[in-house]
Amino acid sequence: MKSIYENLGGTYKASGDYSLPTFVLPKEEPFEIGVWGQRYLRHLKENHRIIYYNYLTKGILNKHITEVDIRAEKIFQQLVKSLAEKENVTESLKAKDMMLWVQKMNNIRNRASEIVNTEVIFV
Repeated sequence: MKSIYENLGGTYKASGDYSLPTFVLPKEEPFEIGVWGQRYLRHLKENHRIIYYNYLTKGILNKHITEVDIRAEKIFQQLVKSLAEKENVTESLKAKDMMLWVQKMNNIRNRASEIVNTEVIFV
């Protein structure tokens, strides 16, 4: 009597007293993953293991992580730009008082980072 795995074309390999399935993951294209993608990958591994393993076994994990990374980076850059314009943090402020400009830009980047984490990464 064949197992469901054997009926689907799978084979087993003897390893000592056990028969282990010969399972090969599909090849994935290598992608560059940025900081947002790494955060999302860590979040999937720790909190959504089933989704993580589904993407991994389908061979689309890297592609999905890269898409999330690109989307998060775009949103982050747009948020920083719009918040800087809204709060009048410009090059003239940078020329006039650099320390104040750095403080305001750090504040804006931290807020934008929190928004991206909440809306894109940790969903």
